[in-house]
Amino acid sequence: MPRIDAHGHVFTRASAEFPREVSPLVPADKEETVETLLTYMDTNLIDQAMLVQIGGTTYEHHAYLKHCLQRYPQKFQGIGLVPEALRQTPEEHMDRLTDGTGLVGFRLNTVGGPRDPFDPIDVRTFDTFRIWQHAAEKDYVLWLYLSARDAHLIAYLVDAFPQVRVVLNHLGICPGEGTFSHDQWGRPQVDTPSYNPAFHTTHRLSAYENVTLHLSGQYAFSKDPFPYNDLAPWHQKLLKSFGADRLMWATDFPWIYEHPGYDKLTTIIETSIPDIQPHELEAIMGGTARRFLRFPDID
Repeated sequence: MPRIDAHGHVFTRASAEFPREVSPLVPADKEETVETLLTYMDTNLIDQAMLVQIGGTTYEHHAYLKHCLQRYPQKFQGIGLVPEALRQTPEEHMDRLTDGTGLVGFRLNTVGGPRDPFDPIDVRTFDTFRIWQHAAEKDYVLWLYLSARDAHLIAYLVDAFPQVRVVLNHLGICPGEGTFSHDQWGRPQVDTPSYNPAFHTTHRLSAYENVTLHLSGQYAFSKDPFPYNDLAPWHQKLLKSFGADRLMWATDFPWIYEHPGYDKLTTIIETSIPDIQPHELEAIMGGTARRFLRFPDID
């Protein structure tokens, strides 16, 4: 069974060949190339990985991601982004990005429904409705890292589109407004209370067979150093509710290269769930990603 890192980012310096948006997280002169990632993967016996677009949403901004996927088609698959301006007419953008490029789906940070959970719900009025509808028609994966205000809306969309493969990012945590910051290594940090109401939503979503979840991003949420002992109960509860066949290990590279290190992240599942069974570990470390995300066979 291949070992698959199911979520991370690569990017190069902003240039005419590889244009991208810049931000404090990815300044113009910073790069974390696919070759750097491959070095870490090879050293740690990781066979394949999912590359998630960062640094812009337009077709042109995806140039480096497409370059990586086309250069290493057996190693990587990709997740793209849809510009907010195209949410009402996303179909051409989605199809163009996935046409022979190795991109298999799209990441969403909002779904655009009513904020009040007691408001009438009609998914046809959501800003992202046509993205979900087209994903259902074309079998695209949807990658969700939603804010807390959108957490209650996920189940309505999953109900409406049960054929869409859905991946909840980073332990299923939905960050609240004003909770993001950066640490001394430039990594995202999210202020997460020990009692997180979003877990009610996350655990309810375990009832849907088309919903899977990443065990990843621990560095951003934990108040402890590696191995993030305060998050061990979360991992154990997620295994109990979702089962190993719907959980995927990921590192969220490159933010973990310096601290705690890629090598340490390859052990986080055994550390957080010490009584895990071998077949469960095999599923989380690659089996689920291979099956659910349909990674290609390795020659």
